[in-house]
Amino acid sequence: EERVLMEADISRKCLKRGDSQCSIFEFRKYKLAFRRYASLFFVIGFDEEENHLAILELVQAFVDIMFNIEKVHVILEEMVLNGRIVETNKNNVLAPILEMDK
Repeated sequence: EERVLMEADISRKCLKRGDSQCSIFEFRKYKLAFRRYASLFFVIGFDEEENHLAILELVQAFVDIMFNIEKVHVILEEMVLNGRIVETNKNNVLAPILEMDK
């Protein structure tokens, strides 16, 4: 139940933020980054060790290449490993997908 309440609080915070406000903010003891694309919201929690801009780059890259929904999990596994961003270059992320399509 605590998780549901926290997710609802985070959703409200994201919805209240204006376009001119920063996409990275603190919530309780967490750092959050969010991006809005049409009616979709992407929210990622991270710690101080993570590069804030790399988090936003991850979201942007993921949205840019998400056109093929059945391959999303493969793409995400190429981008994130053990909770860490390992790749955001679209060409490198898509290389295994292109090999599978051959």
